[in-house]
Amino acid sequence: MRRLLSVSLATVMFFCLLVATDRRAWGYVDPGSGLIALQTIASVGAAYAYYIRRRIRTFFTGKDKQSNVALPVEPSAAKSREAA
Repeated sequence: MRRLLSVSLATVMFFCLLVATDRRAWGYVDPGSGLIALQTIASVGAAYAYYIRRRIRTFFTGKDKQSNVALPVEPSAAKSREAA
């Protein structure tokens, strides 16, 4: 257990030092790339909201609306006598 703790502590310290060191960056990031990332996040959120729209509607209305759809069926004389 003590060995696992020391190895995990050393790993965390290594990653902290790796992040803390300063390296010179020679790349260029376009200013519009942040907006593309924001648009991607917004579109994923909108798609998820569309996917669970019934749950969202139920949450805001407070009622559980079940769809009671009546299908048009032509009554036949023989079946209506059996049912009665």
